[in-house]
Amino acid sequence: MHSSSTLNFQRNFDAIRRSSGSIGSFSDPAALLDALHVGGRAPDQKNRLLVALVGVAQSGGETADCALTLLLLGLWPGLDAIRRRSIRRRIGCPDEVASDILARTTEAVRGLDLVRVNWIAATVLRNVERDMIRVRQRDLARESLSCVIEPDDVPAEHGGCWPTAEDAHFGDDLHKLIGTDAALVIRVAIDGFTQAEAAADLGIPMEAARKRYQRALLRIREAFQKNV
Repeated sequence: MHSSSTLNFQRNFDAIRRSSGSIGSFSDPAALLDALHVGGRAPDQKNRLLVALVGVAQSGGETADCALTLLLLGLWPGLDAIRRRSIRRRIGCPDEVASDILARTTEAVRGLDLVRVNWIAATVLRNVERDMIRVRQRDLARESLSCVIEPDDVPAEHGGCWPTAEDAHFGDDLHKLIGTDAALVIRVAIDGFTQAEAAADLGIPMEAARKRYQRALLRIREAFQKNV
C-alpha cells in the first residue's frame, strides 16, 4: 500500500490507464481496488480488469511492477485467507508464510498463460495454496521416511538436495525394496503429489492407492529397522 501511494507509482498507473481500455475509466489506484474488492461489478468484469493487469505485469516494461503491485493488492483478500489457513496448518511462522505467499503469487502471475486461463483470481489463488500444501506434505513425508534412520546411515546428499524422482539409483533401490509401489511413493513422498493426484496419474483407484502407499511405507520402515 505504501508503494502504491508514491508519485512514480501514480505516473505508471496513468500510463497503464492510457494503454488499457479496461482500466482507463479509473482515476487512481484506489478506485480500481474498490472495483475489485467491493461488490457491484459482475465477476467477469472484475476478471477483465485482472486480465489487463496480468498482461501489463508480464510485459517487462516500466509499468510492470506497478501492475504487479495492483494485482497483489487486488487479490489480497483471497491471499490473506490463504495466509490464515496456512498458519492454522502450521506451514510456517506468520512472517515466513506471508513472504512465501507473495513470492509464489508473483511467480504465478508472471507465468500465467492468458490463452489457457479463464479466471485469473481463482487460478492464482488455487495454485498458490495447492503448492504450499504440497511442499508441506512433501516435508512431512520426508520426515516420516527419515525419522527411523540413524544419522550415520544417511548417504551424502548431492548439492544438499533430497534425491529426486529422476535419480536412477534411488528409483532402482526403491523398486527393489517395494516393487511396483515405488512409483506411487516417489510421486507422493518426493514429488509432492497428493495421493489422489498420484492415483489418477498412475491410473489406479484412490482407495487402492491409499492402501498401497501405507503398505509401502510400512515395508520401508521395516527394512530400515532391520538395518539399524
